[in-house]
Order: sequence, then C-alpha cells, then structure tokens
Amino acid sequence: RKSEDKRKPSTSKNMRISSSFLALLGVASSAFAFNLQPSVVPSTNVASKSVQSALHMSESMEGFAAAASNEFETLGLPARPGRTLKVAIAGGGVGGLTCALCMLKKGFDVTVYEKTEAFQRFGGPIQFASNALSVLKEIDDTLFDRVMEKFTFTGTRACGIKDGLRADGSFRMTNDSLDYLWNPDAPADWFVKFPLKECADLYGLPYTGVIDRPDLQDILMDECKKIKSDFIVNGNPVVAYEDRGKAEGVDINLADGSTVDADILVGSDGIWSAVRNQMYNEGGIKSTSKDGKMKQGCTYSGYTVFAGETVLKTDDYYETGYKVYIGPQRYFVTSDVGGGRVQWYAFFAFPPGSKKAPSGWGGSTRDEQDDPEENLVEYIKSLHEGWSDEVMTVLDATQPDSVEQRDLYDRAPEFFRSWAKGNVVLMGDAVHAMMPNLGQGGCQAIEDAFVLTEELSNTKSTGKIQDALQTFYRKRILRASAVQFLSRLASDLIINAFDTPWSPHDDLGKSWKSYLTFFWKPVLQYLIFPAQFAFLYSFYPSGRLEEITEKLEARWKVDHEKSAEEAFAKADSGFKFDSGPSFFKKAEQPTTVMQARKD
Repeated sequence: RKSEDKRKPSTSKNMRISSSFLALLGVASSAFAFNLQPSVVPSTNVASKSVQSALHMSESMEGFAAAASNEFETLGLPARPGRTLKVAIAGGGVGGLTCALCMLKKGFDVTVYEKTEAFQRFGGPIQFASNALSVLKEIDDTLFDRVMEKFTFTGTRACGIKDGLRADGSFRMTNDSLDYLWNPDAPADWFVKFPLKECADLYGLPYTGVIDRPDLQDILMDECKKIKSDFIVNGNPVVAYEDRGKAEGVDINLADGSTVDADILVGSDGIWSAVRNQMYNEGGIKSTSKDGKMKQGCTYSGYTVFAGETVLKTDDYYETGYKVYIGPQRYFVTSDVGGGRVQWYAFFAFPPGSKKAPSGWGGSTRDEQDDPEENLVEYIKSLHEGWSDEVMTVLDATQPDSVEQRDLYDRAPEFFRSWAKGNVVLMGDAVHAMMPNLGQGGCQAIEDAFVLTEELSNTKSTGKIQDALQTFYRKRILRASAVQFLSRLASDLIINAFDTPWSPHDDLGKSWKSYLTFFWKPVLQYLIFPAQFAFLYSFYPSGRLEEITEKLEARWKVDHEKSAEEAFAKADSGFKFDSGPSFFKKAEQPTTVMQARKD
C-alpha cells in the first residue's frame, strides 16, 4: 500500500470458537476449537538477507519464499507491504454486502456485482441472533451501533412454543411448568420457552432480535461507500467465470457480455447461485427434477410457508418476542418486528408447487395470485380450524392481498465437495441454504464473511490464495453443517413428530404423537434447547459485551414502546397498514416496509 494510507493497522487477536452437534432424537455434544490468529508481518526489503530473516518469522514460509523468487506476488495490507488483493463478489444480499464491508476495511479492492438495476427498499425483517451481532461488533463499531439503532430485541422477552389448540385466545402470559397435569385449572398455553436470554448471558452477548432488510441494506451500503464509493455494480450480475490457475486469478463473465478480472471470485449469489451452478456442474440455474423435489442441487424440504405482516396490539405484545404455535401437521409463528408490527409465518406439509398465493420472496419477481378472487386469509384460517383464537386474531388483522407464499428448499452439507475450487469460493445461501426455523441463514452468511476475510488477510502471497480458500472451507464446514442440520430438524420434528401434547384433562391430544410430544417436554426444556442455543451463540469473536448489552436493552425498551404506541394510535384512528405491492418483493416507491393509509 502507498505510504499515504492512514488507516490504522489491524492488531493481532485470538478467537476461540467452540461448537457441538445434536443427533436426531438425542443429544450428543462434541466440542472443537480453532484459533484465528492474524500474524504480525515482519518488514521486508529487496535484500535477500532481509527476506530470509522474514521467512523464519512467518507462518507462511512457502508463500514468502515464492514471492522472494518473483514466482508469486506479495499481497499487502495497510500495515504490510505488497499489492492489494482484488476481490469480486457475486451478489449484493446480506452476506455479499457484509463480506464487502469486512474486506474493504481490511484494505482489499472489492467490487460487488448485483443483478438488481438499483437498490430499493424491499423485504421484511431479518433475524440476527447473538452470534451474528458479535461478528458485526468485531467487524466495525460504527456498523454495530447503526444496526442497534434500528434493531428490535426479541430475545429479551418470552419466546418459545405455545399449544396451538389450548392457548385460550387472550394472549395471556403463563409459565411452561407441568402444573396442568394435576391441576385442571392450571393454564397449558405455553409448552416450552426458549432460553435465548440465558444463553446470550452465558457469553455476555447482545440479545437476539430483528432488523428490517431495507434498513440493514442501507447501513451496509453506506458504510461500504465510505471506503469505496463505486464498490457496487448494479444490473450486471456474474453469469460465468474462467479460473486461470494458481496465482493467476479469475476472469469473470457478466450479464452484459463484458469480462472483468480479479484475484478471487466470491459466490454470494443466493440459493439459485450462478457461481455454484458452474462450480458443481448442476445443469442450469433452477434446473428442476421431474417430481419438483430437487432444484439445482437443492432439496424440497417438504414444506411450503405463507407469510404476512400486520399492526396489532395484543395483551402480551411487550412481554413476548416470538411464538411458535404447534398443532397437527402444521405450525404457526408470530414475531414482534418493531413499530407495533407482527410478522407471521404459517408452515404446511404440502407437495412442491401447491401454490395459492403470490411468491415474490426476497426481491424476486412476484407472480400473480392463482385465483385473484380468493381471500388468502380465509384460506389459511380454514387450514387452522379448531386452533386458538390467538392465531385467528392475527390472521383477521392481515390484509389478504399482502399474503405471500414460497416452497422451502435447502441443501445437504457439502462434506465431500469443497466450497472452493481454484480461485473461486462459495459462501452463505449459495452453498449452505437452510430452513428458516432458527433464523440462522443470514447469521451464518455473516460468519462466513468474517472468517473468509480473516483467512485472506493472513495470506501474504498470491501463491497461497487457493490454500487460504480451502482453509476457510475446513474451518466453516462443521459449524455451518450443524446449523443446517438443526434448522431442518426443527421443522421435521414439529411437523412429523410433534402434535398437540397429551393432557389428562381433555381429548385434544390422544394420538401416539401427542404422548411423544408430552414426553419430549422436559428433554427439550432442560437439555436440547439450552444445548442448541448455547452452541449457536458459541461463535463470538467480539468477546463478552455485558456492559453495552445492558445499556442497549434499556435504551431500546423506551424507543420500542414509543414507536409501537404511535403505530397503535394510527390503527385506532382508522389507518390500515399494508405491505406495499409485495411484502418480499423489491418495491417501486415505498419509504417504509409497512405503509399506512386512511380509510
């Protein structure tokens, strides 16, 4: 780097990451740890004697030896001599933008190639668990602070599984004990509550919550542009590439027919990835099997999900974060997403292509509703006949034309194929797309971005780039695969192994699944859920953050109540809250995720 680069050099840090893995119908915990230790790079000059001295101090002996013999180029950082690493990123979603910011702050020359013509505000809230918040804090304090200003904490309040049939409809707060077994008057609304706060406190981390995608996108874009104003190219995505070999970089083919070059191509272009399609020879983007159960190497999960959003004040609004209502062959999720809004998801075990609602998810093209005259809210209510009035209340408050649907696909872990090949690497949903139940899809992409950047920042010559990409794969494969497994397990257990729990006081749960669900309760409550969330939060490169966590929660409570009460007042005065032209689609002109209109 030029001497006029005034950014502070990075300092050496140790980060220990422990993880465990849960086996189906049991828990088997295993721990492993690894260190990411950025080395202090010695000074170099053209004299052979000085180069040899540096070699003895460096962990990357082969890379520096090659660089000294002019076989490979030396890579530099603001505090290290050498040329700048040039990185191209396919895809400008959460993972791609986070990766871009992380790399730009390390001093890399980064360009993002995004298919949308221009970024506009679209999409609903995205969950950030404690592990992702720790990574954001470690990437940049300003980034973390700006995210916190737009954040809605859910993990500070009651979150868990409710009985979809026995919840009394009043949104009351009750405990999740077994009192109802011997006391017929004891409430059985809550089946199990999640230890989100306790597990975050274990590591001293900020609590899980949500942020609107448009707000997150704006923050990431702005922070990137502060470093490189032209870091993103819109409307010209990556369609193919040609790897030139070791230390020679990669030629990248764009949609307009042009070609650019880079040292590395990062495929962060989502579940229907063009980069992965070529790397794994998948036969074409979204190429689908005859039965519809396999699409571009991704497996249909067996579930379709409807989603919507409304503004609704319930008696438990300030006391609950998110709730999972369970019942026969389906489950219904609600979450506070800030500003008085409640986001909901309805999961059903339907075959692929059982399409009733528009499907404009994540900024993709919104399809027309199959039957424009059908009231989608009434349709979903009909699928929950006999369920708690709490579910019906949320649905009745939702505008029917705002409901959307998608079939859920995920991927099996890539234990036998690396995420990297040559000078190209995959990350995020492009390689480990997972079910949304644990809210870890975006979190794992953020972890990928951080670990990949750390590996590349320790790479001191072009001859070691490919080795660094393989090291990244080895460091991420076990943890990401465990989270994929747990996310799929959560859906499979709830729909295929869970039912309305057995109770001696009524006939609502009498199947074998009901008895099994009842006996699962203490195992889930005292073993599986504590182990699961402790594992998810165990990646925390920032270290403990107790002091700022307490301050953030105190400030948020005041802001959250103020914004919610303003929205409730609008609703009471006759405003209706819509999701715009599409809840998940790129919007044409909305200024907020939810829009208000007067009757």
